[in-house]
Amino acid sequence: MKDKLFDSEAKVMEIIWAKGPLSAKDISLIAADSIGWNKNTTYTIIKKLEAKGFIRRDDPGFICTALVSQHEIQKLEAESLVKKVFGGSRQALFSALLQDEPLSDNEIDALKKLIENR
Repeated sequence: MKDKLFDSEAKVMEIIWAKGPLSAKDISLIAADSIGWNKNTTYTIIKKLEAKGFIRRDDPGFICTALVSQHEIQKLEAESLVKKVFGGSRQALFSALLQDEPLSDNEIDALKKLIENR
């Protein structure tokens, strides 16, 4: 997967990830309620997601199913951020994240376990 997931597309994907396969109509109703989008905006974004291979639409009912997991997208976006903003340095990313934000002992322990279990 090489296409970028734009913010508007991510919002639709979040709906699908949270609710599971849904009809395009149901997605548009949820987007109207939670984001304020009209039906045409949502349908346009659904078509873009399908063209990019992020979702599949099946008849009857134009049921939209995610073809990529939220975890896959999070990983790709994190890798892109590290490359683009931190010159590929994960250490620089973590330094920026941890610099001004105090961490609880539980958070520190959890981060240490993540590093140790690599």
